[in-house]
Amino acid sequence: MGRRAAAAVTAAVVTAGTCGTATAAVEPVDVQLLAITDFHGYLRAHDDGNGQVRLPDGTVLKVGGAAYNAAHLKRLRAGKRNSITFSAGDSFSGWPFEVDAFQDEPTIEVLNAFGLRFSAVGNHELDVSPEFLKDHMGRGRCFGRVDVDSCFTDSTGRRFRGARFPFLSANIVGARTGRPILRPYTVEWARGSGGRRIPVGFINLTVTDTPAGSTSYQPGLRALPLVETAARYAAELRRKGVRAIVANVHEGGQADGAGFNGCHKPSGPVIDFARAASPDIDAIVTGHWHAGFNCSIPDPAGRPRPVVEGLNHGRLISEIGLRLDPRTGEVLRDRTTAVNHPVTRDLAPDPEVGRIVSYWKARGERRAAEPLARQTGDLTRTPNAHGESALGDLAADVQHWTAARTRRGRADLALVATRPHKGSTALARDLPFAKGNAAGDADGVITFGEAWAAYGYGNPVLTVTVTGEQIHQALEQQWRDGRFAPLAVSRSVRYRYDASRPEGDRVDPGDVTIDGRPLDTGRDYRLAALAYTLIGADGYPAFAGFRQAYRNQPADHEAFVAYLRAHPAVTPPSPDRVTGGK
Repeated sequence: MGRRAAAAVTAAVVTAGTCGTATAAVEPVDVQLLAITDFHGYLRAHDDGNGQVRLPDGTVLKVGGAAYNAAHLKRLRAGKRNSITFSAGDSFSGWPFEVDAFQDEPTIEVLNAFGLRFSAVGNHELDVSPEFLKDHMGRGRCFGRVDVDSCFTDSTGRRFRGARFPFLSANIVGARTGRPILRPYTVEWARGSGGRRIPVGFINLTVTDTPAGSTSYQPGLRALPLVETAARYAAELRRKGVRAIVANVHEGGQADGAGFNGCHKPSGPVIDFARAASPDIDAIVTGHWHAGFNCSIPDPAGRPRPVVEGLNHGRLISEIGLRLDPRTGEVLRDRTTAVNHPVTRDLAPDPEVGRIVSYWKARGERRAAEPLARQTGDLTRTPNAHGESALGDLAADVQHWTAARTRRGRADLALVATRPHKGSTALARDLPFAKGNAAGDADGVITFGEAWAAYGYGNPVLTVTVTGEQIHQALEQQWRDGRFAPLAVSRSVRYRYDASRPEGDRVDPGDVTIDGRPLDTGRDYRLAALAYTLIGADGYPAFAGFRQAYRNQPADHEAFVAYLRAHPAVTPPSPDRVTGGK
C-alpha cells in the first residue's frame, strides 16, 4: 500500500469517527466473508468421496461441482451490502485431467466467474514456479505454442488472459533477497450508512514447508515464520488506520469427530497459530489439511475469534460475519458469526459456470484421445525376478532425458521408486500394447490421456548432487523390513545384488557401474529423481542432505508427454540393468 493509499485509509477511519459523534447509537456495519479453500480444480461434480460430506448424524450429502458453488455463492451474497469472496489457497494445481492438462487455466476461468477478490498462495500455487504464478496465472502471459502448450481458448472463444484477482503471500520470500515475491496483504472496503467507508485488511500466509515440499519444491524461495510475519503486517495495517484484520492462512489443522461446523479437540499447526497470533487479528480462515471445522479460539489476550477451514474440492463454503463499529473501524468480536455451508446440489446450478465446466470437460476428452506415440510392446509395471519393469525403466529414462535438456540439469543417472511407500507411486498405470477402451486408442498407440495417467503425480524432476556412497545406500535400502522395494535405474546404470546376504549388505559398490565406470563411493554424482523420492517420502532416506538442487521443467506428467513427442516410437527397454541372486 503506497503513502497516498495509507492516507486514504486513515482519513476514512477518522471520518467514520467524526460522523458517529452526532448520536450515541450507531448501527454496526455488516461485512460478509465467503471463503473457499483447496479447490484444486474440481470443476465437475463428483459422486465419490470428493463430492460428499457427512453430517454428525451420519447422513451423507452429495456436494460440490463448480456450477453449484457459483449458485450457492450467489444465494449467500443476496441482499448483502458488503460481501467479500476469496480463497485460502491451493485453488489450482488441479488433479482432474480436464484442468491439469490445460495448465490449470480452466480453474482460473471458473474462479473469475466466482467473483474472487483475492487468493492466498498455497503450496500448490508454486508447483511450477513463482514466474508461472505471477506472469502466466496472474497476467496471462503465454509460453510455448498458443492453444497447444498454454493460453488455451476458453469457453468464450478468447485465449486465456489470467486471473482477475491477485495472489498474495506475506511470508514467501526470495532466498537471496529476503523480500516477498508477492504483495503480503490487501485492503477491502466496507460501505456503511451516510457514505462511510471502513477498511478491512487481509494478511495472506503460506504453509512454511512450501519451498521444500515435494510438488512445490522451489530452491530459490524460503518461508518466514507465520506468527511473526502476521504480527508484523497486522501492526503495519494498524499504523495505516486499518482496525479490522483477517488472517487468510494456508496451513492446516483438525477438530475430529464434531462435523464440519464443530470444534472437538482442535489441533495442528493452524490451531497453534491461532493461539499465538497477534490479538490485532480478528478472524482466521485456513486450509491445506482438507479438514472441515468451525472453532472459536481465544487470542493471546483472551478474546475469542473464529478459526474456520472448509474442507476441499469445493465441498464447503466458509462464511464469517463481521460487525464493524463505524466510529472506530474495530470488529465487534462478541457479534462475529461463523458457519460452514455444504455446497449441496438441491438448487439450480449456475448456468454460466455450468457452461464453462461442460466446455472444459469436452475439451479434456478430446485432448485425452490425442495420439502421442506408438509402442512396439507392453510397457507394464510387472517386475521380473530382480524388480525391473518396462514402465519403471522407461520412467527412469524419461527423467534422465528431461534432466539432459538443460546444462544445469544434466545428470549421471536417474532413479524412480516403483513401489508405493505411503500409498502412492509415480508409476500409476500400465501401458499395454493392446487397444483399450479409451477414446482414440488403438493397438500400439499411446494417447495423451494414457500417458498422463501412467506416470507422474505432478512432481518436479530435480537434479541434485549426491555422493557415490548415498547412491550405494539407496540401493541397499531397496530391502527393508523383509520387503523388496526396487528402484528403477536409467540406462546409464548397471548393478548386481546378492539377496542371500544380510539387509544393508546386498550391493557391492564394485558391482555398480554408471556410464560403464565403477561406482566411486567417495566422489559426487548428479542424480535426477522426483522431489518426492529425494526428500525421503518414498522410503529411501539415503538422499537426505542432497546438494545443489536444480528444478527441471516440466514436471513428471508433462515430461513424459514431451518425451513421447520427441520419441514417437517407443520400444520396451531390455530388462538387463539389474542382475542378482536369491
